[in-house]
Amino acid sequence: MKIALIGYGKMGHMIEQIALARGHEIVSIIDIGNPQDFDSPAFASADVAIEFTNPTAAYANYLKAFEHNVKVVSGSTGWMKDHKADVESLTKDGKQTLFWASNFSIGVAIFSAVNRYLAKIMNQFPQYEVEMEEVHHVHKLDAPSGTAITLAEDIVDNIDRKSNWKAGTTTWDDGRIDGDDCHKPEELLINSVRHAEVPGIHTVSYDSEADKITITHDAHSRKGFALGAVLAAEYTLNHTGLLTTSDLFKF
Repeated sequence: MKIALIGYGKMGHMIEQIALARGHEIVSIIDIGNPQDFDSPAFASADVAIEFTNPTAAYANYLKAFEHNVKVVSGSTGWMKDHKADVESLTKDGKQTLFWASNFSIGVAIFSAVNRYLAKIMNQFPQYEVEMEEVHHVHKLDAPSGTAITLAEDIVDNIDRKSNWKAGTTTWDDGRIDGDDCHKPEELLINSVRHAEVPGIHTVSYDSEADKITITHDAHSRKGFALGAVLAAEYTLNHTGLLTTSDLFKF
């Protein structure tokens, strides 16, 4: 498979290594210094582009890839609030193809399935208050993380006493705390921590007077995310439309 990389930071380099090891070819690498290469024959020859950039650039990158009918796999978060409807329209009936996930880790896919199942169980026990915390490296721009939001939306979908989620505090290594933890009973609070070079930790807890139930996914490195992105590209090669990890991993 011919792969183009959009974004060549730490994730881009790791994706490149894994893709090459799995027998794929990297035909184009686009980063901040060469956006003109979107219009190159090399980029247009790609079967799939894997995009890991930032919330402000992601949607424009999708459009540039779609102009050349290149399918996209993306792990960039933060764009859905403003552009979700546009992307759904562009990918309707397989006109263009985007495989998007807030997290490509196989472990997170398993954790998400456990999270949904646990929420269905806990819907029967209103004495438990559910909260979330996510921890990431200090370079991460958005809070809560896209993965935390996805997990929270799954909880809200399965617990009647929660109608939506709310961003709580963001605590930084220098002691600074942004935001607050005030929330209504029907809101699921997500607190964030930005610490050192943590790849990602997501924790869901159910607390009552009697006891506390906690599930956690703790990423040791970005390798799991990179492998998942390449697996998603392999899946996307033969599928069309708006795809997610629920298409790739059948739990």
